[in-house]
Amino acid sequence: MTEAAAQADVGRQRGAAGLFYGWWVVVAGAGLQLVSAALLASAFGSYVVLLRDQFGWSKTTLSAASSLRELVSGGTGLAQASLIERLGPRRVCQLGVVVLALGFVLFSQVQNVAEFFGAFFVMSVGASLCGYITVTYTAVQWFERRRATAIALTTSGFALGGVAVRLTVLLLEGLGWRQTALLSAAIVLVLGLALCPLIRWRPEQMGLEMDGGPARPRGRRREAAPVRPPLPGQDFTLREAVRTRAFWFISFGHASALFVVSAMNVHLVSQLKEGLGYSLGYANTVLLGLPILLLVGTLAGGPLGDRLSKRGIAIVCMFMHAGGLLLLAHASNLAMVLGFEVLHGLAWGLRGPLMAALRADYFGRSEFGKILGASNAIIIVGTISGPLIAGAVYDMTGQYRVGFDILAAIAAAGSVFFMLAARPERGEKGAGAETAMTLTPERSLD
Repeated sequence: MTEAAAQADVGRQRGAAGLFYGWWVVVAGAGLQLVSAALLASAFGSYVVLLRDQFGWSKTTLSAASSLRELVSGGTGLAQASLIERLGPRRVCQLGVVVLALGFVLFSQVQNVAEFFGAFFVMSVGASLCGYITVTYTAVQWFERRRATAIALTTSGFALGGVAVRLTVLLLEGLGWRQTALLSAAIVLVLGLALCPLIRWRPEQMGLEMDGGPARPRGRRREAAPVRPPLPGQDFTLREAVRTRAFWFISFGHASALFVVSAMNVHLVSQLKEGLGYSLGYANTVLLGLPILLLVGTLAGGPLGDRLSKRGIAIVCMFMHAGGLLLLAHASNLAMVLGFEVLHGLAWGLRGPLMAALRADYFGRSEFGKILGASNAIIIVGTISGPLIAGAVYDMTGQYRVGFDILAAIAAAGSVFFMLAARPERGEKGAGAETAMTLTPERSLD
């Protein structure tokens, strides 16, 4: 290929009006998360109500299915990162779409608890492969200066899925949960496989640079650039990253937040229906503001994270999570529920994309997938335990209040972990010594 043809090819890849191709990667990632959230993650709370009505299964059993989904996502994070590095994110996304669709088909035929968990296992594997780790890993490869914004926009797909879940609820009410699951399988295949081709691995493979820099000339060798020492916190290996306190404190803080988020995904609709007496349709109507606030927070959180302290924003958001959950635990009227929506929705949106961006800022992109996967193995403590705590307390007491109070305390404690998560630096033990990980002295928030 001639240089002129190569440049023309790059021009086509950059898209209409010279749009940096990285933004198309973001659009595809957001679309995949929208589909998964609208049909599964955000819809699961409504499925819980219908499955309980039909089969009489306990809240603990139904919560365990959500925990299984999170266990798959967290427990396979490192394996998924290795798969991405071997096959590339596009093929991993395509595989995930097919597996997720198959899982919906199996779910539509469920007759007992064993089949229920089997179907959810398949769905969980599929949702994980075409979900958060894969699309976030890819966004990190394409952006640095606007990394938080890019991750926030991919995450906005999850928030939009929360808005679109109202359509899924209408299907559940009109068609029943089995037919809705079958229709969901078709939607996943059609939309998912249409979005996957937009996923590209790295800008360098398209002759581009991160953040939309100029195309690199093809067919000629570039002059060797002077070797620069790595910036503090940049390009850590997984082994180096896990030797820092920052890796563990970020993971613990993230896990604390997901105690709340995962519990709400499973039990929020049930709290409004059984605790406050709302119908399923009215409960979902009241909660329509939550994904909107999540979307607002997400879209604001990216640009704010690129300009302000990501860690400082996370600290504030953890207190917002705690305050919102306390309002919901003791809610006696609609105003308290709406107060929960505002605090929880904005906190979730503002904090969510900053979790990955903070890790990428601290540890770089070369082994970001493995670092994120290893972190997921820790944060699954929150995603698994949150729904189980709330469900078990409900089964014992007949209400959610005590369980939600416990989760609010955990969220408040999470702010301390982020306070302690100072940026790690590379330090030298001595001339010729192995590189060691140290922490900077106390400083202003990153």
